[in-house]
Amino acid sequence: MAVVGWVAVGVTAAAGGAAPTPFEGPAAPASQNPIDKLVFARLNKAGIEPARLCSDTVFVRRVYLDVIGTLPTAQEAGDFLRSKAPDKRGLLIDTLLAREEFADYWAMKWCDLLRVKAEFPINLWPNAAQAYHRWIRASVRDNVPYDQFVRAMLTESGSNFRVPPVNFYRALQSKEPEALAKAVALTFMGTRAETWPKDRLAGMAAFFAHLGFKGTAEWKEEIVLFDPDADPKATGAPKPVFPDGRAARIPPGTDPREVFADWLIAPENPWFVRNIVNRAWSWLVGRGIIHEPDDIRPDNPPSNPDLLAWLEKDLVASGYDLKHLYRHILTSTTYQLACVPQTDDPRGEALFAFYSVRRLEAEVLIDALCQITGTTEEYTSMIPEPYTFVPETRRAIALPDGSITSSFLELFGRPPRDTGLASERNNHPTAAQRLHLLNSSHVRDKIENGPNLRAIVRARQDPAKIVETLYLTILSRPPTPQEAAAIRDYVGPGRKAKGREALDDLTWALINSAEFLYRH
Repeated sequence: MAVVGWVAVGVTAAAGGAAPTPFEGPAAPASQNPIDKLVFARLNKAGIEPARLCSDTVFVRRVYLDVIGTLPTAQEAGDFLRSKAPDKRGLLIDTLLAREEFADYWAMKWCDLLRVKAEFPINLWPNAAQAYHRWIRASVRDNVPYDQFVRAMLTESGSNFRVPPVNFYRALQSKEPEALAKAVALTFMGTRAETWPKDRLAGMAAFFAHLGFKGTAEWKEEIVLFDPDADPKATGAPKPVFPDGRAARIPPGTDPREVFADWLIAPENPWFVRNIVNRAWSWLVGRGIIHEPDDIRPDNPPSNPDLLAWLEKDLVASGYDLKHLYRHILTSTTYQLACVPQTDDPRGEALFAFYSVRRLEAEVLIDALCQITGTTEEYTSMIPEPYTFVPETRRAIALPDGSITSSFLELFGRPPRDTGLASERNNHPTAAQRLHLLNSSHVRDKIENGPNLRAIVRARQDPAKIVETLYLTILSRPPTPQEAAAIRDYVGPGRKAKGREALDDLTWALINSAEFLYRH
């Protein structure tokens, strides 16, 4: 059927100079904010033409997926497409940033980075994992300034059940000072400290040499605390030295973590703000200005240094307001470019000449299938301590613990949350994934028995309206004339496909299309 594979067909046609695809709008790209001026200047210098602006049908689906990890409903997509408001894209962005799903989805991203996992090999245990997730989600929902969010994780002491930020140190396979320093460097500086010279890593590790861990009478509880006697090599131990080479002065009785945190979150720090703006850009645009986003080093320079520097200054000026950063990126023309390149120059992707096509994350994909069909999923943990009951209504993006999983999530590349590396999430398609979507009883049962699809049939609408509703539900757009004609041929006189059978076939074709499986 013509409904499958629009993404591949569209990219090929545009590259050959054909008419715009359904992914492109009529407007030529124009600067909306300083981000665009810096991106377009770099593209112009490289002689690369940016893509056209994306169509409204593409934008509504893209921004829902990128901001709240959730497909728009048919009603939401239709309302946006029918709106005549001149700033409807900006208004939609503000609406999505305020929705509860925003907190769920971005907490999921942070939980991947912070290794929120109850069982082996992290062993936070369920009480602590759930408390940590609640704190992270509340921080995202309330838009806690980023410097305060990080400082709490670096400096807090107390029970890992009752003071959730201390779980940053608990969520590691090793509690040795060097392991703690490596985790801090990776998470908050975007750099891999295992590649540093030994003396540099030892100097940073000394800030965490007096961190102690003490058990309590409560099952699995642990106290994280500043313990002056925690370092067994008190005499002759390395002195705390900041990663920039400056020796640290630690006043008597002061927790060295406090001194390190003061240095790290200072506006002039060369790593702290750079790391988070680069990660945020990567999360929203699909590729970091420094790539990979957790491999910042002198010999891995940014593709657009001026853009990175402007984003850093803007975030500091905003008081470390992450929603301010996201809004700047989302409202830029750069973010709203079509996914169809206007050039075959291999530098185009790194210079953000077009939107980066990438597969939906495992959690987003299963939530989308459940939303379309009106079905639910069961999630379990291999080691239930003390319990792992998850309500059937819980969405995958809101799961609080990396140990709670399903065969679908594992098959589609959900990260194990063992290291905090971005590369733990595997979004590369596999043959097994394709077979699951094409042939599994799991997906077939959702299509055949999903109450949402049955409701579309029961509505007894005009067949063309049913098809439009289905397209809006799955692809967030109406069918093209060519697609509508192909569907009429399929269900027309003399064909076997009728009623619910035809609807099931069309649903199956759409959810197996590249257009559905990828964000574009």
